[in-house]
Amino acid sequence: MQTVRALKRVTKPLQWVQSVSYGRSFSALPNYSSSDSDVQDQVLVEGKAKSRAAILDRPSSLNALSAPMVGRLKRLYESWEENPAISFVLMKGSGKTYCSGADVLPLYHSINEGNTEECKHFFGSLYNFVYLQGTYLKPNIAIMDGVTMGCGGGISIPGMFRVATDKTVLAHPEVQIGFHPDAGASYYLSRLPGYLGEYLALTGQKLDGVEMIACGLATHFCLHSRLGMVEERIGKLLTDDPTVIEASLAQYSDLVYPDNSSVLHKIEMIDRYFGLDTVEEIIEAMENEVANSGNEWCKKTLKQVKEASPLSLKITLQSIREGRFQTLDQCLTREYRMSLCGVSKTVSGDFCEGIRARLVDKDFAPKWDPPRLEDVTKDMVDCYFSPATDPDDSDSELKLPTAQREPYF
Repeated sequence: MQTVRALKRVTKPLQWVQSVSYGRSFSALPNYSSSDSDVQDQVLVEGKAKSRAAILDRPSSLNALSAPMVGRLKRLYESWEENPAISFVLMKGSGKTYCSGADVLPLYHSINEGNTEECKHFFGSLYNFVYLQGTYLKPNIAIMDGVTMGCGGGISIPGMFRVATDKTVLAHPEVQIGFHPDAGASYYLSRLPGYLGEYLALTGQKLDGVEMIACGLATHFCLHSRLGMVEERIGKLLTDDPTVIEASLAQYSDLVYPDNSSVLHKIEMIDRYFGLDTVEEIIEAMENEVANSGNEWCKKTLKQVKEASPLSLKITLQSIREGRFQTLDQCLTREYRMSLCGVSKTVSGDFCEGIRARLVDKDFAPKWDPPRLEDVTKDMVDCYFSPATDPDDSDSELKLPTAQREPYF
């Protein structure tokens, strides 16, 4: 196991508040034709003396989450929390991927068929599971070994212990397909040092495991080759004491640092540009930098931003900015409104267009609507953040058990 000394520039690590002191993406559609055995095959259970592990097992789909998988995870975690014989729980992925986020193709087809009810069901189940993770009463561990994208981060980062490895790759590329970082992303990205969260959300840029430790997204670092030893050790534990679990995860600790190429060494530049008030100002400032100095990092970053949906860029920036002042449950409630607005095509069909361009036709030439930042009006953006106005639509607002489970403050 290894830990990382945070960069001197990083002054505010993530603050997870709950009853113990340790720190507590959009995805696929329900497939109601799936049998119970199919779902059980996609989420395996591994039992130890005093712990249980949920194993995401769709390696051919990079362990992308479907609605039945989310439902099974929620049922498992609820039953494990209530079982006095279980002291702590763990989640991991099979194969070379932890969780790639979402199987969005069924979602794409369902939206085009005019069926958004399944979308509501999926997002409601997913966000409730994220809230369960973030308020879990027992120690829970996520081993993020491999690709971790979109809601793969959402089902892990709100938890108490997050183990990253030398194979971990975290990214939130949602704006590239006309969506927004969700499943709690506006909560944990907004709490990163400086304006790193805005940078990651607007560019889809990747972080490796060492970088995740340095900025507080992970609590422990473990070489992939040592995971077997770590899992064997914690599997023998007979306690629910977080300090004992933490000590076991940290047993093989070494000091590691982000290398010279890490984006974390550019935190001052990130703050200079991504701390500006609007997407237009961010782009203009980097364009001026490129014109004056030919800065290669700015060129690359500009390209990433300009490939994204203009509407997604604006709603994502506002989402991260609002997330700084909201609790986890408040972020999830707002993200639910944003997601339903996106799948309903009330303002734009960019979500489906982004999926078409990248995953269906694969021409990588999305026709965004609106096509330019200057065409995105305030009313368009406000629509994503407005509470539902239909009192007869019982699924228009997210229902979280905040009265039974202590929310973040």
